[in-house]
Amino acid sequence: MSGDGPGPAATAGDRTARVGRGSAAGAGPVEANGLRERIDGALHRFVAGQQIVLDAVGPELEPVVAALRDLIEHGGKRLRPAFCYWGWRGAGGPDRPEIIAAAASLELLQAGALIHDDYIDESDTRRGRPAAHRRFAALHRTQGWAGDPDAFGAATAIILGDLCLSWCDEMFEQSGLPATAVLRAKPVFQLMRTEVMAGQYLDVLGQHRGGGDLETALRVVRYKSAKYTVERPLHVGGLLAGADAGRLAAYSAYGLPLGEAFQLRDDILGVFGDPAETGKPAGDDLREGKQTVLVALAYQRASERDRAILDRDLGDRAVGPDAIDRVRGILTGTGALAEVERMIEGRTAQALAALDGGPIDPEARTALRGLAVAATTRRL
Repeated sequence: MSGDGPGPAATAGDRTARVGRGSAAGAGPVEANGLRERIDGALHRFVAGQQIVLDAVGPELEPVVAALRDLIEHGGKRLRPAFCYWGWRGAGGPDRPEIIAAAASLELLQAGALIHDDYIDESDTRRGRPAAHRRFAALHRTQGWAGDPDAFGAATAIILGDLCLSWCDEMFEQSGLPATAVLRAKPVFQLMRTEVMAGQYLDVLGQHRGGGDLETALRVVRYKSAKYTVERPLHVGGLLAGADAGRLAAYSAYGLPLGEAFQLRDDILGVFGDPAETGKPAGDDLREGKQTVLVALAYQRASERDRAILDRDLGDRAVGPDAIDRVRGILTGTGALAEVERMIEGRTAQALAALDGGPIDPEARTALRGLAVAATTRRL
C-alpha cells in the first residue's frame, strides 16, 4: 500500500458503532465487524447533512429526502459497499471510518440507479413499498395539485435519482481519505457509473427489440450488473489502498464471474421469486419483457408454438397469473432454468477458484468467499 493511506484512526464512537448484530460469531461478511451498521450509519449522517442543505432551500423538499431515507432504510443488501470495503482490506488497507464512508457512497449510486430503473420499467414497487415515481404521483393526488399526477411523479423521481448520482460523487470525495488516494480510484469510480448506464441502455434496447438474443443478454449481465456490483467496487477499494496491477487482476478474475452469477440469480428471482421476499410482484420481469439470459435460452430451445407464446406474453403488462405460469412452464420445460442454474454454479466455482493463491490478504479472502455465497444463494 502506498504512503498516502487512510486518515486518523477510528474514534471511540466509531468503534462503538461496530458492536451489534454484525459482531456476533458466525456473522456474514456484510455484517462482520458491524460493517453493515457502519455503512448504514455513514449513509444516515451524509443524508442528514444534505437534509440541512435542502431545508435551507425550502420545506417543500422534505418529501424528496424522506423518499430517499425510506429507500435506504428498508432493505438493500449493501453488497457494493461490502465489496469496496473488502477490496480495500484485501489490498492491505486498515479498518478505518474513512473507507466506510467511501464504500457507502456506492449505495447512493445504487439508489439513483434503482429509482431511475423503476421509472423506466414502470415498476409499481421497490422493496415492498411504492416505487419513487408512484410515491410522488400519490402525493400529487392527495394534495389535489394541478396537472397530471403521473407526470409529476416521473419528474420528481428523475430529480431524486439525479440527486443520488450527484451525492454519491460528493460522499466519495468527502470520505476523509487522502486526496491522492481518491484521485487514484476516481477514474474507475467514473468508469463504473458509465458502464452501468450503458448496460441499462442495452437492457432497455433488448426489451424493445425482443428476439431473445443470448449474446446481447450476456452483455447486459456483464455491464449492467457484473462489473457494477462486484468487479468495479473491488477495484475502487483496492485502488484507494494502492493496489497493484496483479491484485486488481485477481479481483477481476473473482469479480466478473461472480457478478455474472449474481445477476443470473437475480433473473431467476425476477420470474420465480416470492413477492413477500423480493419486494416485487411475481413475474414482474416477464411483464416488463426483460430479455434475460433465461429468456434467451428458452427462445433458442422452444418450439414454434412456445416461441409464439413468449412473443405474445413477454412485455404484456396486462397478463394475469395464468399467462405468467405458462411462460414459467416454458422456461422450465425447455431446460433454460436448469441451464441458468448450471451457469450460476460454474461461475461461482470459477470465482472461488480465483481466490485460491491470489495476492489477497487472508481475512479479505475469507470475507470474499462469504460474499460469493451471499450473492448467489440469496432469496432477496
